[in-house]
Amino acid sequence: MKCWLRLFLCVAILSTVGFPLNSALGITVSGRSSTEFEWYDTGDGDTAVPFYQYMLLNVHDIDNNGLAFRGYGRLADDLADEADVDSRLYYAYLEKKDLIEDLDVRFGRQFISTTAGASIMDGLYMEYSGWGDVDITVFGGGDVAYYDGYNAKDLIAGIEVRRTFMDDLNLGLSYLQKWDHSELANELFGLDVDYDFNDMLYVYSETQFNYLANTVSYFLGGAKYHRSDNWSVRAEYLYSLPVFSSTSIYSVFAVDEYEELFVEYEQRLMPGLRAFVNYAREMYEYDADADVFEVGIEKIRTGRFSGYVIGTWREDPDGQDLAGVKVYAAATINNRFQAGAGVHLDVMERYLDEDEDETTNSRIWVDGTVTFNRKINLQAKVERVESDLWDEYYRGRVRLNVRF
Repeated sequence: MKCWLRLFLCVAILSTVGFPLNSALGITVSGRSSTEFEWYDTGDGDTAVPFYQYMLLNVHDIDNNGLAFRGYGRLADDLADEADVDSRLYYAYLEKKDLIEDLDVRFGRQFISTTAGASIMDGLYMEYSGWGDVDITVFGGGDVAYYDGYNAKDLIAGIEVRRTFMDDLNLGLSYLQKWDHSELANELFGLDVDYDFNDMLYVYSETQFNYLANTVSYFLGGAKYHRSDNWSVRAEYLYSLPVFSSTSIYSVFAVDEYEELFVEYEQRLMPGLRAFVNYAREMYEYDADADVFEVGIEKIRTGRFSGYVIGTWREDPDGQDLAGVKVYAAATINNRFQAGAGVHLDVMERYLDEDEDETTNSRIWVDGTVTFNRKINLQAKVERVESDLWDEYYRGRVRLNVRF
């Protein structure tokens, strides 16, 4: 991974320094640099101070014929040596549209997403759309694992075929393999279908089948009735079963299924303003099921103001009943300053990362953005967090964004 990160940084420096934004060769460069400082209290009572330098880079018309480079990565370190933060290269690839007629190609590090599975890959991605209503995608290369290390024998390969029927019926079939140190680790099939009947009833489903375990590992099925522009009703069923690599010790242990029923009614009150009521039935295999109700109103920014007010009730026979509220309000003070404040009180929310399951019950925060000009702004956020796992602690973030 370090080799790819060095290559990306070299390309970024050469592109931003070596080529003007509109060079004589026709090359254009755009992107964003973000410098971020964060601080938060750890479980041991110490304070971590992670530093991140993000770089988003797009280089267009490298060959004056559609060849482009796209990259995004970060350098990271904890200035207080209290937390493990890693530098990462999220993607860095060359992209060529119509390499030959109807064939698009990407080469390099890139995010791969199909119904059969998703990953970050160092390799080749080809998409062909020259067979009428049929699109075929083939990809293969190294499977990037940020958390377990990266080995040259970790491979990924797959194919996806998509077809449109009757203009409104879309069908996708996908297949994906992963290899861990030259051993077959995952073999997955995917099927996704969506259909919009008379622009009134939209139905959809996604299914993932784990061939090595001979079981369905993921299913999502839903329908949305949207005949009126002013209101809609949506219902979904979700089934999820964890997928472990066949080379992992966890693959021999039984895992818990999770199911969820979700229903939402949405009413559009005016442009940018909506009200909603939703209900979720969370079904656990060995724990008590829970019912979650939410009622709220949300203002999307169409002028100076945005925000939401949501009441939430979680009923859990295991004793995790919660009656809470989510409130956030933000306003544009003038053309240079925007400020906001929010509180999520007695609401169970989960934030998953590679190291821990951070479940919070209450958060209170303030945030703001100072815009210096069309290309430079400064963002800041300070929040107080509380949960059943940890006592209260504080965290903050300052981020300088520069677009070019």
